Amino acid sequence: MHWHGLSMAVSPFSDGTPAASQWPIPPYHYFDYELETVIGMAGTYFYHSHIGFQAVTAAGPLTVVDAGDVPYDYDDERIIAISDVFNKTDDQIESGLQANPFVWSGETANVLINGKGQLPGNPVSPDCELASIDVEPDTTYRFRFIGGTALSFVTLAFEDHDVMTLIEADGGYTKPVNVSYLQIGSGQRFSVLFRTKSRRELADKRQFFMQVETRDRPSLTRSYAVLKYKVPNDDEETTQSTPLTPPLTLLPTTLGWLDYKLESLLPDPDFPPTSSVNRRITIRTHMLIANNTVVWTQDNTPWFETFPTEPYLVSLYKNDSLEFPSFARAIANDGIDPLTRAFPAQIGEVIEIIIQNTGSDVGTLDLHPFHGHGSHYWDLGSGNGTYDWVANEEKIRGVQLARRDTTMLYKYAESTEKAADMGWRAWRLRVSEPGVWMVHCHILQHMIMGMQTVWVYGNESEIMTVPVNDIQGYLRYGGSVYGNESYDPSPVHFKGSSSRKRKL
Repeated sequence: MHWHGLSMAVSPFSDGTPAASQWPIPPYHYFDYELETVIGMAGTYFYHSHIGFQAVTAAGPLTVVDAGDVPYDYDDERIIAISDVFNKTDDQIESGLQANPFVWSGETANVLINGKGQLPGNPVSPDCELASIDVEPDTTYRFRFIGGTALSFVTLAFEDHDVMTLIEADGGYTKPVNVSYLQIGSGQRFSVLFRTKSRRELADKRQFFMQVETRDRPSLTRSYAVLKYKVPNDDEETTQSTPLTPPLTLLPTTLGWLDYKLESLLPDPDFPPTSSVNRRITIRTHMLIANNTVVWTQDNTPWFETFPTEPYLVSLYKNDSLEFPSFARAIANDGIDPLTRAFPAQIGEVIEIIIQNTGSDVGTLDLHPFHGHGSHYWDLGSGNGTYDWVANEEKIRGVQLARRDTTMLYKYAESTEKAADMGWRAWRLRVSEPGVWMVHCHILQHMIMGMQTVWVYGNESEIMTVPVNDIQGYLRYGGSVYGNESYDPSPVHFKGSSSRKRKL
C-alpha cells in the first residue's frame, strides 16, 4: 500500500512499492504502516495499492489536518474523489497489457465521483446512484479533489457556479488562484474554496450538476455528480437522472494549466537557485512497438515489477542479488546505471529531472501524469519541444514555485515523427532523503507496460542505517513483520530522520 504524497523517509521499508522498497503483502496477511506527519504536511492525499491494476479499486482518501491555525478560512469541507471503471477485470487488463499479442484495456467505461455514477448513455441506470455533494447556502467550503483514476485525465466544473479559489496542490498550500474549472490527472490533488449561493440567489433551484469529462483519449466519457443545497423544510430527493443535454460546455485541455502561476503560499528558504544545480537528468519516454507487444521505455529501458527478483532495498541490505547502483556508471549513461536500471543520486546535490515526451515507434503521442515518491519537488513548468533551461529560467524568475508530487506531461499533437521530442516537464530537487524511491507515470496501464523508474538516494552508509540483524523480518517475503490470523507481526519502529529504531 502506497501513501501517495507522504514522504516515507522515516520508515524506509514502508513506501508500498513492491520490488523497490518492500515485499508485497502476502495474501491473507497484513502489514502495519506507521506514518509520521510533520509540520508543513497538512493537506490532501490518498492511499492505493502499488501492485498491477489493483489501485483502480484498492484506494481511498487521506487527509492530514492542520495542527495549528489554517491559513484560509472556511466553514466545512467535502472530499470529492474521482475514479474510473473498465469493462474488464483487473486480471484481464493486466494480462492483456503484458500479452503477446498485446491487448489494450479498453477505454474508461465510466468516471465515478466518490464511487458513484450512472452508466454513460443511460439517464437512469438501475442500482446506480449519482454522488451527492451536500452543501448549505451562504457557506464557504473547502472541496478536496483527489485524482484517483487509473487512466482518465479529466476536466470538471459546476453548473451556475463560476468561481472557485484554488488554495492547495498535492499537499501544499498555495497562494489563492481563482479558477472556473479544474484539470485533474491521475495522482493529483487540489483544494478549492467554494462559496455557495445565498437563499435569495437560489430562488427555487436546489440542485446543480458537477460535470466531469475525460480529455486526450480516443473517446470522451462524461459523468456527473449533484451539488445539492440543504435548506430547512426541503426534503427534495437527490436527482438520479443525468441530463440529456450537458449543462456546461467544458474547454479542451489547457496545455500548461497553472504552470508559472501556481505559487507556494509562503517563501521557501530551501528553494535551490539555478546556480546550485549540479546535474540535469533527462528521462526520454518512448513507446516501443515490436513483435506484437507494446512497451513503455525510459532511456530505452522499461521497468516492471518482475525486475528485479527482490526489492532493491532488500537486496542492498542483503548484499546478494543486486549490487549497489554505480554513480560513475550513471554519469556515463545520462543518469541511469544500466546494470541495476536505477538512477542514483548523492545526498545534498541539486538535480533537475526533465521528463521528455517523444513520438512512439509509429509517431503517436500520449499524455502522462508523472509522480515522484519521497520528498516533493519544485515544479519548473512544461512546454513543447525540448527543454531549454536558460529560456525557462526567465519564466520562473520571481515566481515562488510550489512543491508538487504529481504534474502533467502534456501532448502537443496527436502524432509526430518517431522518437521526435514533443513536450517536456521539468522538476528541481534537493536530494535529502536516503532511500529507494520511484518516479513513474501514474496511469496504471502505462506502469504495467514499463513506464516506471527507480531512484536510489544516498550511499550505502546513508541508506543502510539500521543494523541488518534488527530488520530480518523485512528481508524475506512474508517475514515476521507481516501478520495474519495466526500470529501478530513483529515490526521495527523507525523514529526520526536518523532512523533510530526500537523493537515493538
